[in-house]
This record gives sequence, structure tokens and C-alpha cells, in this order.
Amino acid sequence: MAGFIKTYTKKTARDWAWQHLKGCANVIIPSYTADLKGINEKGVRHDVRKSLEHGFSSTLLVSETALTLQEYGQFFEVANDESKGKLKLILHASFNNLEENIQAAKIAEANGCELVLLSYPANFWPDSVEGIYEYTKAFADATDLAILLFPVPLWGFDRLHPSDIPTPIIRRLLDNCPNIVAIKAEGGMPSIMGFVECYRLFGKEVIVETPLFGDLVPLSQLVPIQFTGTSNTHMYGDLVPKVFQMLQEKRFDEATEIYWKTQPARAAAGAVNGSSAGAHFLNRMVWNYQGWLMGYNGGPLRAPTMKIHQNQMNMLRQGLIRAGLKPTDSPDKDYYVGRNPTETVSMPRRAAAE
Repeated sequence: MAGFIKTYTKKTARDWAWQHLKGCANVIIPSYTADLKGINEKGVRHDVRKSLEHGFSSTLLVSETALTLQEYGQFFEVANDESKGKLKLILHASFNNLEENIQAAKIAEANGCELVLLSYPANFWPDSVEGIYEYTKAFADATDLAILLFPVPLWGFDRLHPSDIPTPIIRRLLDNCPNIVAIKAEGGMPSIMGFVECYRLFGKEVIVETPLFGDLVPLSQLVPIQFTGTSNTHMYGDLVPKVFQMLQEKRFDEATEIYWKTQPARAAAGAVNGSSAGAHFLNRMVWNYQGWLMGYNGGPLRAPTMKIHQNQMNMLRQGLIRAGLKPTDSPDKDYYVGRNPTETVSMPRRAAAE
């Protein structure tokens, strides 16, 4: 398979980001065969095409669904081959430990990756903020890929500082890691203070952004934001890239009107995702279902996985309808099959994509 290879070095990564890291990044949940023994290539290709159709400029290839490193490499290879450089592919560095995440970076870089969303392992328990610095720098030193730094309450770092990654640590990382090119500023959320502080202190050096549609629309009317992601913004179909363009063109009244119109969809998503807040882990089955409602592949996910129940499906579907969007009419049972079902790795089912 042939695809796209990155065009920057570690030293030029920030210049590359200012010039090329623009637009909206959604996520692609890996599609599996019906027997859950391998990657469903047809489903992955479908989701790459759908992301491009909806106007996304980049996408996170999600790793938090019980993928092996080898399978994640296959996931990247297929997405890279289908995209051919039209969609920037983002590594989800969310494997078990530093060593696995470094290996994932090598695999992804060989298969068209242009950016890394750096997560922190579930078993990572730093004694101080210095531990956050050391882990992050060790990863940055081990790869030439551009890195999207990600302060967020999910990591549990608020026991060390309420901003999740305090700005003095970010300052040192930016000084010593030239391949950190952007900050996905969700520290201390739901407060916007993490974004405000990072933008004020670092916004002229690296891209500071919010992935949250509910924050993007108001904040973009106050400060320029050239990139937003990664998040489940594909739950709105092609709407977020369209609104993002309005914001770039300062068509704030139009963007604000859509913001208020889509509030029912955000409220429903917030209620459903809030049910798993205590797990400090995103419910990827919910995100997968949200994508399926708007034309993405959907399909079964491997255990262990968080679940979605009928009442939650109803809330999400009705939220989209009340927001004026048009989710699929297909019954919810079809979600578990997917739009491009494949029985097993070696025996693809002949079925037309929806």
C-alpha cells in the first residue's frame, strides 16, 4: 500500500504546524470483523472517505479499543492508503506504557502519521509534576513526530495541580521539546481557564486550541483558532467544519445561530457521556454509535469496552433531530453490524456500503 509521508523534521515541526495544521480533526474508531479477530478494512476505508466528505482536515485513529500494536499498524496502513495525504492522520499514543507508545510512534510514522496526541498510561502515577515533565520529554525525545500536548482531567494529575499540567511544566517542555507544536488545552475543564492561560502564555509559539464545539464557537469570536481537535465532532456530520469556516471568515452571527440551534445535541451528548465520568475514560462505543448515526461505519467493538444502552441511543438520536440534523433511519440493531460488515479477516462479506 502507498500513502503519505510527513514533510518536516523535529526542528521544523512548529513551522510546519503553523502552515499546515488547520481545520477540524474528528476521530475514527477502528472497525472490526464480525468475529472480532481482525481489522475490518472496508469499514476503515469507509470512515476515511466519510471524514473527507464531511470536510475534516485530519483525524485521530483511536487506539483505546483493545488493539494490538500490530493491528494498530494495520489500521494506520489502511487509513493512509485510503487517504493518500488528503486527511492528516494522528497517532493516539494511548498504549500501556512509554515503551509501547514509542513503538506505536515508529509504526505510525512509517504509515503516514503527521501528528501525535500524547496520552498518559492508566498505570502512570507520577509523584510530582516533575514526573509529568520526564514522561513527556522522554516521549518527545524518542520521536521526530509533531506532538499535540494534552492537559485534561482524565489523567488524574489534578492531585498535583488543578490545571492538570501546570504552565511552568509546559514552559519547560516547549523550551526543550521542539516537536511539541500544539496544545489541546482542556486543563481544569469544564472551566475555560486552562485554554485562556495557555493561549496567553504560549499562543504565539505553538497552536493553542480547544476540541470542544461548545467552547470553540464562543472562544473563536474572541481569539483566532486555526485548528480544532480531536473530538467526536463527526456526531454533527459535516456541520462543525462548516461552522469552523464561518468562524475563520468572522461570520459570527451565523455561527452563533447554529451554536444555539445545536444545543439539544450537545446536551444529549453531555448527559450520555456524563454517565461514565467516574471511569475517567471516554466511552468509545458511545462515540462509535454517534458516528454511525451520521453515516460512519459503526460495528462491533472488542471487550473490554464500555457500553451503550437503548435509552442512551434514544437520547442521542432525538438530540440530533431536535438540533435540526438528520441521523440515519436505520434501526439501532444495525449499529452492531456496521455499514460494511466483514465476517472474518479472510472471508469478507459482499455487502454494499450505505
